[in-house]
Amino acid sequence: MDAISRIQQTFQDSANTKLEAAQSLAPVIADAAAVLVQQLLSGHKILSCGNGGSAADAQHFSSELLNRFEMERPGLPAIALTTDSSTLTSIANDYRYEDVFAKQVRALGQDGDVLLAISTSGRSPSIVSAIDAAHERGMLVVALSGRDGGEMPNHLNEEDVEIRVPADSTARIQEVHLLVIHCLCEQIDQQIFGQKD
Repeated sequence: MDAISRIQQTFQDSANTKLEAAQSLAPVIADAAAVLVQQLLSGHKILSCGNGGSAADAQHFSSELLNRFEMERPGLPAIALTTDSSTLTSIANDYRYEDVFAKQVRALGQDGDVLLAISTSGRSPSIVSAIDAAHERGMLVVALSGRDGGEMPNHLNEEDVEIRVPADSTARIQEVHLLVIHCLCEQIDQQIFGQKD
């Protein structure tokens, strides 16, 4: 397969994965958005975390809430736990990498806040630890996962929401995660501030 054909195939694979996920994920995304909206309206904040590409997704989500998505509106309280290199490296060095998000959740999270936990495999120890820490603090969890969900579902409570992408490719899962994040941001804007044309 030549370069052009391979690129076109990648676009097609991405589109197919998104279209296949749309039917099954739409109701779950709506449930997750409802949780986020309710907690934001109740004066709570959203903490987000992930590793690698999922760290970028956590930061992307936080920036869309703090600044703006597609409408002019006041900023919303969101913190990406992936951005402070001094905190991340000190925790990893003094304790273990598995604690890099959990320690931040225990320090910053409060009862009623929400953790957006992102892992394409659902097997990241640092993300699973963050979920456990969130529950210790009385927080809700919205989990973005893929494949079979990994370990994450075993650590979620009944009131938490898992958005599991039905795909095996890490790249395709990440592409859907970004789309899910945009859907969540759109729903938050519309439900809190009203639809703008």
